[in-house]
Amino acid sequence: MNWREAAACRSEDPELFFPIGEDGPSRRQIEQARAVCRRCPVMRACGTWAVRNGERYGVWGAMTAGERRGLRLSRPPVGGP
Repeated sequence: MNWREAAACRSEDPELFFPIGEDGPSRRQIEQARAVCRRCPVMRACGTWAVRNGERYGVWGAMTAGERRGLRLSRPPVGGP
């Protein structure tokens, strides 16, 4: 089974996971999206997929785009030193 088939967000409005920004009023929307993620059985697989594929927008695996970007920047490139 594909991890997406088991995702808790499948029954949610997709707009919830794509806030306009990451500050101010968007914080509430991000926290609502994260609440869905936290009850999801595939949260880790979702977040891993988003990091590995450079997903630039939205909340994936309870992480914002900025948080995922920080993870990518803190890891050495594959095959690198």
